[in-house]
Amino acid sequence: MTLDLFIGLVGFAFAMSITPGPNNLMLMASGANFGLRRTVPHLLGVSVGFSVMAALIGLGLVRVFDAFPASHTALKLASVAYMGWLAWKIAHAAAPEAGAGTGSPLSFLQAAAFQWVNPKAWAMALGAITIYAPDRGAHAIVLVALTFGAVNLPTISTWALAGQEMRRFLTSPRRLRLFNFTMAVLLIASLYPVLASHAPAP
Repeated sequence: MTLDLFIGLVGFAFAMSITPGPNNLMLMASGANFGLRRTVPHLLGVSVGFSVMAALIGLGLVRVFDAFPASHTALKLASVAYMGWLAWKIAHAAAPEAGAGTGSPLSFLQAAAFQWVNPKAWAMALGAITIYAPDRGAHAIVLVALTFGAVNLPTISTWALAGQEMRRFLTSPRRLRLFNFTMAVLLIASLYPVLASHAPAP
């Protein structure tokens, strides 16, 4: 990979990682509800999980999905169902003083597994592999995955940090419930591209 192409890859990784999406919305909600320290496993799960996912897709897993088109529909249905459940969980998160110990942020493994049902993660991985590792060479694919991991972790951390900083404004249960409900609605709204792709043609 040339230096110019690598710089382009870094820019692509930054732009895709910093923009709003399911991961970032969930990290902001986690930062607001649990603080940055308790959200660290979630952060690491997103970053490492996506890097592994991108590598596996580039190394041949995408061919399995191409061979079985129905798997695309199954994956999208699973995405909608799981993200709907997560939105419900965020919307009903208890205020710290009202439900101390009853809630918990996503674990490392939960966040890593979530990448496989995250439509934005699939778009990021497929786009990165197609543009920056078009020959599907193992070296280029691993470089894409590692670059995304290195850029992704500090970038998405800003969303969790922003959520933590909002805690000072979310001191009342009412404000926190409103914030959580808003995050849940935005998470559901992020599914629009998935649902629109299955809408019947006019």
